[in-house]
Amino acid sequence: MTPKRTEPDLSFLLDHTSHVLRTRMAAALAEIGLTTRMHCVLVHALEEERTQIQLAEIGDMDKTTMVITVDALEEAGLAERRPSSTDRRARIIAVTEKGAEVAVHSQEIVDRVHEEALGALPKGERDTLVKALTRLAEGHLATPVEGPTPTRRARQSRLR
Repeated sequence: MTPKRTEPDLSFLLDHTSHVLRTRMAAALAEIGLTTRMHCVLVHALEEERTQIQLAEIGDMDKTTMVITVDALEEAGLAERRPSSTDRRARIIAVTEKGAEVAVHSQEIVDRVHEEALGALPKGERDTLVKALTRLAEGHLATPVEGPTPTRRARQSRLR
């Protein structure tokens, strides 16, 4: 006897659409040799002087993933580790001139993928969806709840 649903399966709808959007984003960025994590680091490192730890937190990356991401950016000539101008003990991720150019292009790609996703909806529904998701993300669903066993979470990049 299957229990009757009283509400739409919001978990499935959000998980599925998020997964498909991430795969589309990854494929689009791969065309210019970037991962979503690389894009995230480039864009947020350009905003202001940030340490590797700060960027890892923004991109919701563990230390190992962050090191691998920065290594890839350095190898591609897009970023480099440098001493902080305010704290000699800290190292920042500095975006190179080439990296800044790539970041502009990658942001155009990210914006296009988001626009294509929202373009599947009528204009009024796009605005409503974005406002509703923003309200949830900044309000009721802003903070995860700790449970008895950790819940695996897909990486949630901040590709704004």
